[in-house]
Amino acid sequence: MLVSSARLFWQVAGLISLVLGVIGVFLPLLPTTPFVLLSAYCFSRGSQKLHDWLLAHPRLGPPILEWRDHGAISKKAKWMAAIALILAFVIAWLGGAPKEALMLQVAVLLGVAIFIFTRPSPPADEL
Repeated sequence: MLVSSARLFWQVAGLISLVLGVIGVFLPLLPTTPFVLLSAYCFSRGSQKLHDWLLAHPRLGPPILEWRDHGAISKKAKWMAAIALILAFVIAWLGGAPKEALMLQVAVLLGVAIFIFTRPSPPADEL
């Protein structure tokens, strides 16, 4: 059976997003969680099998379920994100980025940090 072009689009988008998320595990400047969440969204529209696999994955599934069920981000993920945000700024600063670019980066990174740290922690984190 042929896959419809819309389903194929969602599957390809989900795979690309998942690959970027996995790369983000190793590169501090590339976020992991947003890409994995996007991948789950894409798979939910393109492939129930891939969506179920992703949710059942021992490493990638729990953050997706925490976000889906509680809109929550674990404390560990929040602090890892904070470290990545600080690292991104330090790299730009040490790389000699212009003052204006650094100021813009601070504003964006601060906005991201506020969003992340105002999300609730999952119930399991609160025990």
